Amino acid sequence: MQALPKHVTIKEVGPRDGLQNEAAEVATHDKIAWIDRLSETGLPYIEISSFVHPKWIPQLKDAQQVADGIDRNKDVTYAALVPNQKGLERALEADLDELSVFMSASEAHNKKNINKSIEETYDVLQPVVREAKNAGKTVRGYVSTVFGCPYEGDVPIKQVLEVSKRLFDLGIDELSLGDTIGVANPLQVDQTLTEIKKHLSVDQLAMHFHNTRGMALSNVLVSLEHGITTFDASVGGLGGCPYAKGASGNLATDDLVHMLHAMHIETGVQRDRLTDAGLFIQSKLDKWLPSHQMQICNKERV
Repeated sequence: MQALPKHVTIKEVGPRDGLQNEAAEVATHDKIAWIDRLSETGLPYIEISSFVHPKWIPQLKDAQQVADGIDRNKDVTYAALVPNQKGLERALEADLDELSVFMSASEAHNKKNINKSIEETYDVLQPVVREAKNAGKTVRGYVSTVFGCPYEGDVPIKQVLEVSKRLFDLGIDELSLGDTIGVANPLQVDQTLTEIKKHLSVDQLAMHFHNTRGMALSNVLVSLEHGITTFDASVGGLGGCPYAKGASGNLATDDLVHMLHAMHIETGVQRDRLTDAGLFIQSKLDKWLPSHQMQICNKERV
């Protein structure tokens, strides 16, 4: 095994990517209380919502109220997803620390998700990134379907690189590479990162794995060997992609923290407080969350 990083940054995406795929609506005050709990876990980054039109993701229609209501911890970066100029205006009013833009490496998924071609999407995102940076915000980019598309199947690495480079050309500070439907395997991750590292710096990359087929932690391990030190995760494994059938289950923050700490890799996250945050949102959804750590905790409490 190659030398592994001594510290990993975990970016919590549960309040956005976790909740957006839930049928049950979580009350605004409960979202705020949950994010406040997450803010006290030692997590350095929380994506609190998405400023998309309510008709597309009704669960996140209260993004402004959530942003206004949370108690902001000075040690936490608070972020949100913005799809376009109108979303940017709302996000800037909320005065978040970081804004994220998103698109797909797959033409078919991009059209299903954003209703635009890949080329058309650059024209939409360019002013968003520019104005966000002018407002003093850092900007994160998400690329979906890096390891496979529900409509096209395999996505050529050349396509992934083209989209990634264009986003950096627009001015993003960090790029999150997404396994949107959870099809990635360790060999594929190894091959993909080997190629991407020839063109992009690992210091500007993050990985966003889904655990649809139970391979998320294995894929994290391969990414660690490539020097990746930033990973997106969702408490309890909550969430998935609403546009990709069957793609439920993000990489669970609690399972990731358990593995990293067992390997003596620091995260700064307090596991007991993370568990408390998981139990809280689980009670509001009235169902057990799928992560291994939450399942163990639930069985101990029965």
